Amino acid sequence: MTLTSFGPANRIQRSPETHPLTWRLRDDGEPVWLDEYQAKNGYAAARKAFADLSQDDIVQTVKDAGLKGRGGAGFPTGVKWGLMPKDESMNIRYLLCNADEMEPNTWKDRMLMEQLPHLLIEGMLISARALKTYRGYIFLRGEYTTAAKHLNRAVEEAKAAGLLGKNILGSGFDFELFVHTGAGRYICGEETALINSLEGRRANPRSKPPFPAAVGVWGKPTCVNNVETLCNVPAIIGDGVDWYKSLAREGSEDHGTKLMGFSGKVKNPGLWELPFGVTARELFEDYAGGMRDGFKLKCWQPGGAGTGFLLPEHLDAQMYAGGIAKVGTRMGTGLAMAVDDSVNMVSLLRNMEQFFARESCGFCTPCRDGLPWSVKLLMAIEKGEGQPGDIETLLGLVGFLGPGKTFCAHAPGAVEPLGSAIKYFRPEFEAGIAPTSAAVPPLARPIVVGA
Repeated sequence: MTLTSFGPANRIQRSPETHPLTWRLRDDGEPVWLDEYQAKNGYAAARKAFADLSQDDIVQTVKDAGLKGRGGAGFPTGVKWGLMPKDESMNIRYLLCNADEMEPNTWKDRMLMEQLPHLLIEGMLISARALKTYRGYIFLRGEYTTAAKHLNRAVEEAKAAGLLGKNILGSGFDFELFVHTGAGRYICGEETALINSLEGRRANPRSKPPFPAAVGVWGKPTCVNNVETLCNVPAIIGDGVDWYKSLAREGSEDHGTKLMGFSGKVKNPGLWELPFGVTARELFEDYAGGMRDGFKLKCWQPGGAGTGFLLPEHLDAQMYAGGIAKVGTRMGTGLAMAVDDSVNMVSLLRNMEQFFARESCGFCTPCRDGLPWSVKLLMAIEKGEGQPGDIETLLGLVGFLGPGKTFCAHAPGAVEPLGSAIKYFRPEFEAGIAPTSAAVPPLARPIVVGA
């Protein structure tokens, strides 16, 4: 898989004016260390934030820019920052960077951390200043060993330059930053499960409220933001709200740019920084190059395994949250996957649901029992041993595990692709139903979970 922000030959030229996240990338893919980063205007936004802006000014600027979370949920970042307490006596606060990135088909944060570690550090430094947090943690997916190595080196460089630690830039503000590697659990992408894991507890989501802004790490006010989200902060502070809003395409309700990509049997799988509002067709055809010779696009997911499947006819949708919602699913992480016409949808969904069932924390009954139940049914259908009523049972599980029915968003994300696959490719599921003389009523077929 290519980790690059380049488009097709002669298609785009990265510049600070159009590619705030990726213009500093080296052509050879090597990391941009401190000297080179500063030579490319690195930490200029941090210096501006410390010298010219109050903490409230920074929060308001990010809010006015309309920056939204880039991890998949899309919650407004400035609003989230505004939830942190104003009480000056609450002087122990934490900033957490969610770098768990275990969504299948998603690798955008990895590129930023491996090649532009100082961009993330600068984003966290400015954010810490705004939120008055004295300590930060980058909660990193354990398998990202190269990212861990590069981030730790960049942290040491920033410390030596006086950009982390005590009395940063002579401001009297202190901020310590640590890289914390996790043990490899998908559920740690949920912010309160991440907090529990950081504290050394089992990675179960917490009941909300209270929200982390009030009671987070070790009971103290905490803000959790995604890697790509934090990497947008320096450009917003450095170049302003109006410029940032101007980056998106006409019709997009989201502002700025987004790291987007395409995987699967496309000619040019990769990752590109593109303006919100670009169409999925442009991403698929002009950047990913369309399907490889001999393959035909059957369907696609717009942003990770937890988003619903769409058909080729949906490629004209604009890539922003509202644009993808218009065709029936979520944008998620913005890294799409192409499914070719050789793939059996039952087998694909069985593989996906096995992953989601394994990664469930097991805290709530619908997720703990419902996801293995779906795997059992899909395995039977895949073998041609499904029974009448099994498809209806699967659709029932899609409803029972949907939004608002479980403790966190893990199960709703897990069953969204299942529901869409049955919607668009039901004959493939019906083909796995064995002939039988008596139909089994929906939801009545006995399933022994774990057998």
